[in-house]
Amino acid sequence: MTNNIFKLIVLGFAMIMVSCGDEDTTTSDQLNLSLTGLEDLGSDYAYEGWIMVDGSPKTTGVFSIDADGNASQTSFEVSAEDLEKATAFILTIEPSPDPDPAPSAVHVLAGDFSADNASLTVSHEAAIGTDFIDATGKYIIATPTDGMDNNEDSGVWFLDNSSGSPVAGLNIPTLPEGWAYEGWAVIDGTPVTTGTFTSASGSDSASTFSGSAGGPSYPGEDFIQNAPAGLTFPTNLQGATIVVSVEPVPDNSPAPFALKPLVGMTAANAELHTPLDMANNALSTNPTGTASK
Repeated sequence: MTNNIFKLIVLGFAMIMVSCGDEDTTTSDQLNLSLTGLEDLGSDYAYEGWIMVDGSPKTTGVFSIDADGNASQTSFEVSAEDLEKATAFILTIEPSPDPDPAPSAVHVLAGDFSADNASLTVSHEAAIGTDFIDATGKYIIATPTDGMDNNEDSGVWFLDNSSGSPVAGLNIPTLPEGWAYEGWAVIDGTPVTTGTFTSASGSDSASTFSGSAGGPSYPGEDFIQNAPAGLTFPTNLQGATIVVSVEPVPDNSPAPFALKPLVGMTAANAELHTPLDMANNALSTNPTGTASK
């Protein structure tokens, strides 16, 4: 009887040890995000957070931003050990669904942890690398691609011809992989693209609305043909708003992204073929945030 009792005690102890050995001893903690200035990416893309641990990125989770700028999630469960060792936080834009477990090249915000907090900016070297506050711009209202001296108020070109010969009208920083500039004319309340570009010198990616004559080798567009639904071309850009935005690549949105560093408010009596100044709008549109652990 005594031997049987002893065996039962030993067996019970062994079962307890096995049970304890099966438990997941990994502990987790919370990473909290506070973000402003981001926008809805639609159903094809999502935001994803990453912490840098021993030089490698580890995901903290995927979330979306709604039309009001609110995040679908602001608190994320992360390995306590990883969070303790995290040196930086990076926010990216990813395809949704995303077949690649690694971060994309589209880094929006980043910041280094100081104690338990990281201030997130677009200017961090792991994000876009600039805050655009030194960007400047000029543009002219003209329609060189229709081959005639008419409808001259229906085109915008980002150039400066004040010296008598055209030069680049935009003074903009070089963008990292995953980003491109895009020009826009807001026509009757609708932003219409002039095309994407990565350099202020040279043509942009599109001439969808321009005429058949060659245009200058600078970003821009004549709104002569193929008007989008609800608009009529030619139009009148005197009084219109002209925008240069910074766009993720690839980009599935027909509207400008949140980053709009340069804006030109064209006067209703603006002179044609004459350089007009753009205002720097970066501080008003740069997204920012904080990551806390």
